[in-house]
Amino acid sequence: MTTSPTILRLASRLDEVGFSDIVKIRNRIMELRSQGATVHQFEGGEPFMTTPEPIKQAMKSALDENKTRYAPSSGIPELRKVIAEKLRTKNRIPAQDSDVIVLNGGMQGLFGAFQSTVNPGDEVLLFSPYWTPIKDLVAHCQAKFVLVPTDEAREFGFEQTLSRYSTERTKVIYYNTPQNPSGVVFTRDEARSVAQFAQDRDLVVIADEAYEDLIYDGEHFSIASLDGMYERTITSFTLSKSYSMTGWRLGYAVAPEPWITGLKKTTLYSSNGVSTPTQWAGLAAMQLDDSILESNVAEYRRRRDVLWAGLNELGLTCEKPAGAFYAFPDVTRINGDSREAAEILLNRAKVSAVPGIVFGTHGEGHLRFSFSTPMETIEAGLDSLRRNL
Repeated sequence: MTTSPTILRLASRLDEVGFSDIVKIRNRIMELRSQGATVHQFEGGEPFMTTPEPIKQAMKSALDENKTRYAPSSGIPELRKVIAEKLRTKNRIPAQDSDVIVLNGGMQGLFGAFQSTVNPGDEVLLFSPYWTPIKDLVAHCQAKFVLVPTDEAREFGFEQTLSRYSTERTKVIYYNTPQNPSGVVFTRDEARSVAQFAQDRDLVVIADEAYEDLIYDGEHFSIASLDGMYERTITSFTLSKSYSMTGWRLGYAVAPEPWITGLKKTTLYSSNGVSTPTQWAGLAAMQLDDSILESNVAEYRRRRDVLWAGLNELGLTCEKPAGAFYAFPDVTRINGDSREAAEILLNRAKVSAVPGIVFGTHGEGHLRFSFSTPMETIEAGLDSLRRNL
């Protein structure tokens, strides 16, 4: 019996969905290390500190108390209640408990958001450079992503710039602040401009606020808090960056109907919910004193200032990142091709960074350096760059 070649192929919805280039970089690092080289790593994207003890203790207690059975697929009521209260008081988002869903990290929230709003043939506006997986989430919907240069929007105005890139097929704006990879933090006035455009064109906004607690200059402002925006916004959050919980895979999203139904469906038929003991750990995280977050921000700011000053001293100029934990310097003096520039840094100085082209065409000529790393790594990496470039 023979099998048709058309049967033994992936569904077409996956044709344009790729894998992360960062995996290739990590493979190259492992190769160098196997040869005995010391590599100064700046390519990562997770907190350098460990998960706070009260969170780990809450997980252990949940296991000891046999809180291991199925939980409601939207999340345990205790956690959803605390999240809704946080959203109302901190983010000024008018959320009810029923508008909140607990998820396996922020990624599941974004996946569900795009699946709930975007149809084949629709267009999604992405401020660029952008976090790489977003284009693949759009591609999975068999839709088209349209890049909106962040620099252009900030220079010439958001409404004017968004108008230039939108068409009659535009359905969604992806709104990420603080931004990965650039560290840009959109201001309250910029949020208002995007909101006005969304309302005028009757668009949906998918807001990604993964780095909401990592702000060094300015303030974090949730676009869903603006008048007329809650009903047209899905906002995704994660505990990964705020509480050093990347491996715990815990996040949440907030949206009213009909979007919350879409999020419930995509969660129910993908993971059926989040690990029950992990949710009790999440409850402990949400109840931690704000001083822990403030201490973390102080540590990140210290690292940011050292890395930013060192890169500029080397002629790798970049604006001081206002949020997140990345610097995004211009490296064209080394090579205009960011992949080539990254390879040069890795070969000559044993410093690993992510090519800017990975984050879209507007990232070309840049490299992303994470300052979420020990201070010793930052200092050693800068010293190696000084000696080898």
